This record gives sequence, C-alpha cells and structure tokens, in this order.
Amino acid sequence: MKRYGSVIGLSEDGKAEYRKLHAAVWPGVLAKIADCNIRNYSIFLKEPENLMFSYFEYHGTDFAADMARMAADPETQRWWAINMPLQSPLETRKEGEWWADMTEIFHVD
Repeated sequence: MKRYGSVIGLSEDGKAEYRKLHAAVWPGVLAKIADCNIRNYSIFLKEPENLMFSYFEYHGTDFAADMARMAADPETQRWWAINMPLQSPLETRKEGEWWADMTEIFHVD
C-alpha cells in the first residue's frame, strides 16, 4: 500500500457547486475509484484560501495502469469535465499534473 497526497485550488465561484457534487458523488465514479485500487480517499478544504488537499491509499500493483484505466472511463471523464472548471490548479505544479503531487515527510500508525 502506498499513500498519496495532492493539492489544488478551488474557485470561490465554484465552491458551493463542488461541495454539492461531492456530497453525492455518482455511484459509477465511486465504483471506478474502488476498481482502480484506491481506498481511504478523502478531500479536505482549507478556507478562506480555498485550497483542497486530497489523500488516498493505493492498494494495487500498477499505479500508472490503474490511473490510465480510470482516465479512460466515460463516466469518470464526465465527472471530471464538470469538476475541473471549478478547480484552480497551482501555478507551481509539475508539467502534466492537475492536482499537484505532495511528498509525504511524516507518517505514524
């Protein structure tokens, strides 16, 4: 199992819609997340800065393949098309990132 954390901004105008969407995530999207070996997935919002922190645990053996499979899923693509315009990616993110990856520097069970 590997832990992942990432960060992104959330537009002030889109905040209410984003909260509404995530209060009732589509069942097909939730199923695809589980199918792609993601567990213990959370998104936190820090206000008033409107920064979101995402955390999940990956329980598979081929992260790149699972993420490609998720990205190819039509329902997930529709979900992202609605949510992505509400987000504000960090200018400091690496090329190819939407949510900026974070490095874990501490963990205790």
